Amino acid sequence: MDDLAGFLRTRRSRVDPAAVGIPTDRRRRVEGLRREDVAHLSGVSVDYYVRLEQGRSTQPSEQVLDALAGVLGLDETERGHLYRLARQRRRRAKAPVGRVRPELLRVLELVTDAPALIMDHRMDVLAGNRLAGLLYGRPMPGLNSARHIFLEEAERGLYADWENCTLDVVGHLRLAAGKYPDDPRLASTIGELAMGSERFRRLWARADVRARTHGRKAYPASAGRAAGTTPGELRTSGRIRN
Repeated sequence: MDDLAGFLRTRRSRVDPAAVGIPTDRRRRVEGLRREDVAHLSGVSVDYYVRLEQGRSTQPSEQVLDALAGVLGLDETERGHLYRLARQRRRRAKAPVGRVRPELLRVLELVTDAPALIMDHRMDVLAGNRLAGLLYGRPMPGLNSARHIFLEEAERGLYADWENCTLDVVGHLRLAAGKYPDDPRLASTIGELAMGSERFRRLWARADVRARTHGRKAYPASAGRAAGTTPGELRTSGRIRN
């Protein structure tokens, strides 16, 4: 579902050569950095870096990965993703079983002023509080948040900032695919989204990764009325990691 070679290609295409001291001219046909540029700046041979991007290289060392991350300007989330992809050949993480810990269910019961969901890495909703059920208008178990956003909702549907929500979803699924490359259910979900949504295909090709931690999520006034609150009250939807 994800690989080191593809991630490196997309990251170097986004680096401005001028920002790393490489002069550019009209004859330059490659967007971003060339393979030779990345090799030179990270201190490895061009042949070695080419083999990395072609998936033919052996396990890169920690020093090489650190150098590549610095040259490509990766943030903390992207660095972690890079290291996981590089180690996939050595050890592959087993996808967790979708069971909710009892202590998380107790926390969920205490959230009474905002919709709250418990989701796994596939974005399958495992449990939700009362307001979440009213907001979505359906039972929580069996709902997949990614499928709901891309295949069931229009741009002016449940999510006031639908476009930004889709960026978060794809970034999370990219991160999950790098962590659990052998998860068939995750692969099936990603395949379904790619088949059914042109926007998902475009965003997936960018290979962006995002860590889903916290933040605000706004819903339109109609959603607030559906959940039995005033529009001003229904400002966020908590997602508790299982």
